[in-house]
Amino acid sequence: MKNSEYKSLEDVFGPVVASYSRAQAIEDGVLIDVTAMAREAGFKWPVALTHTAWCDCVAWTERDNRFQVHQDESGRLWDVLFMAFYAIRTATAPGDRLLFSLYRVPKDGHSTEAGEVSLKLMVGPGDAGEPVVTIMLPNED
Repeated sequence: MKNSEYKSLEDVFGPVVASYSRAQAIEDGVLIDVTAMAREAGFKWPVALTHTAWCDCVAWTERDNRFQVHQDESGRLWDVLFMAFYAIRTATAPGDRLLFSLYRVPKDGHSTEAGEVSLKLMVGPGDAGEPVVTIMLPNED
């Protein structure tokens, strides 16, 4: 069969077995939509963090304030978004993914000093093919 005879991706690969949309991932809590604050940080496209990245770099409770240092989630989220946007602005090579670092106090029940952590930013298609940004840990996809 010649390439010109294909009518759709389904003709090539067969029917979709299963799909999981970004909207479903946000609804399920697998992704956390942070677009509102991301726009304040300079992002033009929707931004989400993986649940794992959120737990590692953003999540903070009153209990953490008592046993560690006083912080809040909005400040920690701002740090992630600011550093992600800064990494984009200073990137020297084009691409759809970018590693960046920031300092954050680990949520471990006793640390009071910030430690460096690496995150990965990926740009890809959203549910309707629009560009979206996802921030995750380096070992996530």
